[in-house]
Amino acid sequence: MNKEELISISKEIKKNIIEMIYEAKSGHPGGSLSCADIITYLYYEKMNVSVEAPKDPKRDRFVLSKGHAAPALYAVLAQKEYFPKEELKKLRKIGALLQGHPDSKHILGVDVSTGSLGQGISNAVGMALGLRNQKNNSKVYVLLGDGELQEGLVWEASMAAAHYKLDNLVAIIDNNGLQIDGANEEVMSISPLDKKFESFGWNVVCCDDGNDYDKINEAFLNAGKAKGKPTVIIAKTVKGSGVSFMENKAEWHGQAPNREEKEKAIKDIMGK
Repeated sequence: MNKEELISISKEIKKNIIEMIYEAKSGHPGGSLSCADIITYLYYEKMNVSVEAPKDPKRDRFVLSKGHAAPALYAVLAQKEYFPKEELKKLRKIGALLQGHPDSKHILGVDVSTGSLGQGISNAVGMALGLRNQKNNSKVYVLLGDGELQEGLVWEASMAAAHYKLDNLVAIIDNNGLQIDGANEEVMSISPLDKKFESFGWNVVCCDDGNDYDKINEAFLNAGKAKGKPTVIIAKTVKGSGVSFMENKAEWHGQAPNREEKEKAIKDIMGK
């Protein structure tokens, strides 16, 4: 799939993120938009997954460790026809399929239930170790928020991944620089990420634009070269990517747009 096709799909994904959060009157638009391009790339370009065989043991696995960005994952899964798009507008509604955080028991295509920050990567490490023990060559991809790295559990899991030499594990950091209370560096500094992961024994790939498909593709190509150790892609992204009044604004971490804001956001995304 070429870059133009991926951009077209990601615009639809981002539009659906805005619409579903608007309908729910709650949710997390900023961090969902910042990682939407990465998740789109994974499902349309990188991962070995198929809606025709969603439980295939040989499939690659995806773990959304930053579970509050569920709208991005849901929008991609609906686009791939894992469930009807009509479900998107029922997000967070009583009795609906799509909860505020991913639920693997009920949502086809969701490999792990996530939400409590730090636990997603722990699940991913266990999955990667299990696959290797089964002599299964599938890969596990896990997406974390940068603010999530303030959780101690992340570093315990990272230590285990390096100890067991899990080269079937790729972690991606959605490094948008902001969390619910403001800038990461002001709340609790996580720098320097590259040196920290290197010291834990990981192969580190830096991507200076995680919202650009050329740069994303280059990063994943480099990630595939590592042997005998897990890889982390530190992707610099923009919180609220594609929506002018949301970009780089911490207040849009967990705030739903009103009707006027929704319409403006969709115009920004679609370029109209």
